[in-house]
Amino acid sequence: MTQITKPLTDLEIALNSTMTHISEIANKVGIPEDALELYGKYKAKIDTTQLTHLTTEAKVVLVTAINPTPAGEGKSTVTVGLSDALQQLNQKVMVALREPSLGPVMGIKGGATGGGYAQVLPMDDINLHFTGDLHAITTANNALAAFIDNHIHRGNELNIDPRRILWKRVLDMNDRSLRHVIVGLGGPAQGVPREDGFDITVASEIMAIFCLAKDYNDLRKRLSQIVIGYTYDKQPVFVKDLAVEGALTLLLKDAFKPNLVQTIEGTPAIIHGGPFANIAHGCNSIQATNTARKLADIVVTEAGFGADLGAEKFMDIKSVQGDLHPDAVVIVATARALKMHGGVNKKELQNENPQAILAGIENLAKHVDTVRAFGIEPVVALNRFITDTEEEVQTIEKWCLDNNVAMALTNVWEKGGAGGLDLAKQVLAILEKPNNFHTIYDIEDSIEEKVNAIVQKVYGGAGAVFTDQAKKQIAEIKNNGWDKLSICMAKTQYSLTDQANQLGRPENFTVTVREVIPKLGAKFLVCLTGDVMTMPGLPKEPAALRMDIDEQGQAIGLF
Repeated sequence: MTQITKPLTDLEIALNSTMTHISEIANKVGIPEDALELYGKYKAKIDTTQLTHLTTEAKVVLVTAINPTPAGEGKSTVTVGLSDALQQLNQKVMVALREPSLGPVMGIKGGATGGGYAQVLPMDDINLHFTGDLHAITTANNALAAFIDNHIHRGNELNIDPRRILWKRVLDMNDRSLRHVIVGLGGPAQGVPREDGFDITVASEIMAIFCLAKDYNDLRKRLSQIVIGYTYDKQPVFVKDLAVEGALTLLLKDAFKPNLVQTIEGTPAIIHGGPFANIAHGCNSIQATNTARKLADIVVTEAGFGADLGAEKFMDIKSVQGDLHPDAVVIVATARALKMHGGVNKKELQNENPQAILAGIENLAKHVDTVRAFGIEPVVALNRFITDTEEEVQTIEKWCLDNNVAMALTNVWEKGGAGGLDLAKQVLAILEKPNNFHTIYDIEDSIEEKVNAIVQKVYGGAGAVFTDQAKKQIAEIKNNGWDKLSICMAKTQYSLTDQANQLGRPENFTVTVREVIPKLGAKFLVCLTGDVMTMPGLPKEPAALRMDIDEQGQAIGLF
């Protein structure tokens, strides 16, 4: 009887891989010893103040995807595999990713280090506490909350209205019970009672500022500009009014330095910052990307979820604030996900269904149109699964050929960089050509014009509808002179619309903006749509139920 070998898990592959000492990885890209701060053998912080002499500006490859489905797309896996493939083609390349949040790691989504033989290592460390960056951001956020409540308790010199405090506490965990809380109970000695709530750490404005600041001075200035609430006569109160921006910057001092790690194939990787793309701007730090641009010739990076969220925010927010732009864009898709967008139930995805792929490929078509709207010609990476049939693959290839869309089959999960060589060659060809990159709205446009531009040009909808509350908030924002900022849409990742169950490529829909929240430190306005929440909850069976450690202290059940 033939014995069937069970495939290795991502964690088993990672733990069986041989890592190179991080100082050797640093040497590959010329990081001087004085700029390297070791966190053990395989992790290090980069002191960017020691790299000011470097002037290289590498080309940037942005990896995005179609709208995600439970079938999986493998965007981070393709990002890592592409960087390994470029290294195999003798390119001086670095990969730049976000740090995982413990909420999804312990919940349902999983980690953010790739998969199979296209992973960043040490995978278990990165997906857990890593170098403590998210804890530092959590601490800075909650220190500010403590300073606000202490100021009110000590006499409230700034006349802050406890009913109009915008600043929430955060926790890097999915915990629905903390969405709405009451603080200050127990009598005068315990503070002033008021309603409060928690967001997940990656939704904090401090996380956004952390990822958008260019240096320590910029970090401090942005922190000082955070609006924490309003006075009794409805005047805004800033962090600088509390005079604690210096303390907050100090708490972030070490975390602000980008983290250097490596892929399974030894490609240098920077992982830094971790905002979600459905409720924040979904990109790793400008510090990390620009550091990689100084050290390499090509930087491969990713933006969260589909091109309607992370990629749009990369190009309309990060590119503007970081003085950079993508030179090539990769859109990751799978036959399985396209079948789901075509109406197939997850339990039936293993069945061949080219007709469903043709129906679902309209979702891919919209993301191709979106990237082209920014002046860049994309490459589609078809991340192949073992269940994909030749007819299904040929259906996608024919659609791409008929629509003049470059496409490459990838199999980096199984083969690492070797499975992404075709994609790497196509990306290199695009990098040789000039593009006409531009944002899809002008920062000087009105709030309504900017939101409508996103809904119409990126989502493919008819336009935006603003609730009475949103209209009131917009009026206040205009009155305060804060309207000339970027827009950060908070929207479901599963659909082009604001309704998670509307898959494929819906048309003639509207997106309802229910709230508009100013984030002056991050220099954008958050527009909340649908039922998107800034503190997620855990699923019925969290991934944490499968996790443990063995007698040697190695992780078990981490994906």
